[in-house]
Formats: sequence, structure tokens, C-alpha cells
Amino acid sequence: MKEDIDTLRNDWLTDNSIAFWEEYLEREFLSQYKNAHIVLLRPSMSFMLMQTPDPLTLKDALPNFTQTTHIFLPINDCSNVEVAEGGSHWSLLLVSVVDGVAFHYDSLHPSNMEEATLATQKISQLLGRRLEFIDLKDSPQQENNSDCGVFVCVQMRHLLLKRLLTANAKEKVSMSMGGRDVDAAGGRKEMLKIIESFRKEGERRRS
Repeated sequence: MKEDIDTLRNDWLTDNSIAFWEEYLEREFLSQYKNAHIVLLRPSMSFMLMQTPDPLTLKDALPNFTQTTHIFLPINDCSNVEVAEGGSHWSLLLVSVVDGVAFHYDSLHPSNMEEATLATQKISQLLGRRLEFIDLKDSPQQENNSDCGVFVCVQMRHLLLKRLLTANAKEKVSMSMGGRDVDAAGGRKEMLKIIESFRKEGERRRS
């Protein structure tokens, strides 16, 4: 856990950091929308899905997507299943099951194009339906080599809270993040603050 917190300060985010953020979004926001059928797939699950020749063999290990409308997948460029916390870049794939479209947000475009395309093919097989892959070239771009995971987390929250959960069913929602600024430094500080508040809450419960 200390390593995960250390990377939040100024380094490349670990799987655990992104998984924690997904748990936070589920607990604090998604749980309030009982009729929402949105899945935030953990980085380990996304990786396993991409590395498995036949994704249908993972059905028991993955969530039941029968009623799912949207799936968020953190995409990692690691190709070696023997290396824990491998890879050097994160991007975000948002699958709109209802529309049959997979949107790719890459803050170091086009670094993860191949991996995101593969993930789309695998999730398509799993869902048993064709998905159109859309690489959003206007996605906000990072200015260094270590903010990719923060971009994934910040964009995931924005798309979930501002585009999906608050959308009017009759309106066409744009999934582009073009023109939006991502405050990576602010995102890191906020994530650290949230972790600290959860830690203090845990201590209060134990005392």
C-alpha cells in the first residue's frame, strides 16, 4: 500500500491505485444510482481479458454483463503475464454496450492503439456482439511520462458522473473529451486526500 501511495505523489500509477479509484467511484457515486448498469472493470481483469485466447473461458471470473449498458476498462501496454505491475502506459476504453461502440481515450496518443483494439475485440467476443472501435484523437494529452494513470482516473470520473449518470435518456451525449483540461497535479492531490480520509475512517472504526 505504501508503494501505491508513493506513486500517487509523482509517479506512474499502479494497478492498485486505479482499482482503489474505481472502488471509490462505485461506493461514493455509482451506488446511489440503483438503476444504473455500469461496470468499472479492474485493471487486473482488463489485463486478463486481453491476454486470454478465448475470453468466453473468463465468464465465471468476470461480472455478469447481461444487463450492462457501459463498461470502463483501464488499458495497460504490458504484454508479459509473468511481470506484476508491468507496462509503461495507461489509457481508458469506454464500451457503450447499448450503442455497440468502444471509445478510446489515450493521453499519449497513439501509444495504446494496438492494446485498446485488442481489448475491444475480446470484449466483443465476450458480449457476443460487434463493437465499433473509435479512437478519440482529440483526447487531452499529458505533458510528461508519468501522468497517464491520473488521466485515466480523472477522465473516468468525468465520463461517469457528467456524461453517463446525469444524461437525459432522450438526449444524444457526446463522449468526446476534446477541449477539456485535465489537472493531473490536482488529481493526484485529491486521490491522496481521499485515501487519507479512508485511512482515518478505518482507524476511527477500529478504536
